[in-house]
Amino acid sequence: MSDVKDTTYTLPVGPVHVALEEPMYFKLDVDGEIVRGVELTAGHVHRGMEALALRRTLFQNIVLTERVCSLCSNSHPYTYCMAVENLASIAVPERALYLRVMAEEIKRVASHLFNVAVLAHIIGFKSLFMHVMEVREIMQDVKETVYGNRMDLAANCIGGVKYDVDAELTRFLVESLAKVEREVRSIMNIYATDAMILRRSRGVGVLGKEDARSFAVVGPVARGSGLPLDVRVEAPYGAYPRLDVEVVTEDGCDVHSRAMVRMREILVSIGLLRRCVKDLPGGPLCAPLPEIPAGESLARSEAPRGELVYYLRTDGTDTPNRLKWRVPSYMNWDALGVMMKDCRISDIPLIVNSIDPCISCTER
Repeated sequence: MSDVKDTTYTLPVGPVHVALEEPMYFKLDVDGEIVRGVELTAGHVHRGMEALALRRTLFQNIVLTERVCSLCSNSHPYTYCMAVENLASIAVPERALYLRVMAEEIKRVASHLFNVAVLAHIIGFKSLFMHVMEVREIMQDVKETVYGNRMDLAANCIGGVKYDVDAELTRFLVESLAKVEREVRSIMNIYATDAMILRRSRGVGVLGKEDARSFAVVGPVARGSGLPLDVRVEAPYGAYPRLDVEVVTEDGCDVHSRAMVRMREILVSIGLLRRCVKDLPGGPLCAPLPEIPAGESLARSEAPRGELVYYLRTDGTDTPNRLKWRVPSYMNWDALGVMMKDCRISDIPLIVNSIDPCISCTER
């Protein structure tokens, strides 16, 4: 008993550390190179954005929510607009519903590529990291060409969208998707067969199916543990009820499974984008806006990292009485305690990256 105590010590990691992409603080109980316990402390980048939302009008908050997070910067204003539309019973035009899905799936492809690129970077596979980032650059070019911005698309407004696509833009999008699909299939093969990647990611950061259900994890983290959870299928919104969304799952429950879920989901997103281009209806881009009544509403969507929920309460003025959102990382990072238990210290960056945490979203 005394021998065990002698080899155990506490190791602080963060909040600013070379192994972490964003500020987090871990207090690790370590036995040699093995992590025996994890205590997570957050709150280092709180920006008070929910308080700011109460000082802005319902329309100004579209701009504010788009800046909660760069990678999810379409999901936040999209879900916020749905909350307002649910409250005011606004029927969004069909064309706008499809254009919203297109913006969402374009962002999902870019976000997933970024995460699997960082995985290669952490493993030390620098050439693969640069290759995946080069492929992601195709989607960045799509965003810049279609929306005029590489990160914040400014696609959504209350009642519809602020952008449109013509034949030339859709042709550019379809051609770009063909390039991305070809490259992603090649990258998937590397992740599925390369010995170094398999050695570093398989059996690492394991979150079993029952633990995933117990911690109520969402998004690719849940689907990487075999749980078929996807808001696009469970509670379809926008144009998703007209599209056949495949829910991708993997049963490995580890870092590798989460990466494979993201890469397979890129192919699903490409299929959805092609379907949207093919079925894109005509008509207006935005519905006439009625007066926003007093009341409460809720909206949720499937952001790249998982379920995103917005709650809105109004009092009949043009300023919200309460606006609150729950982001996927908040649901996922408690499970790090299970994933990291008995892992090696060197595996911590891999495991943290595998849940794709967004501190910017969570602490807002």
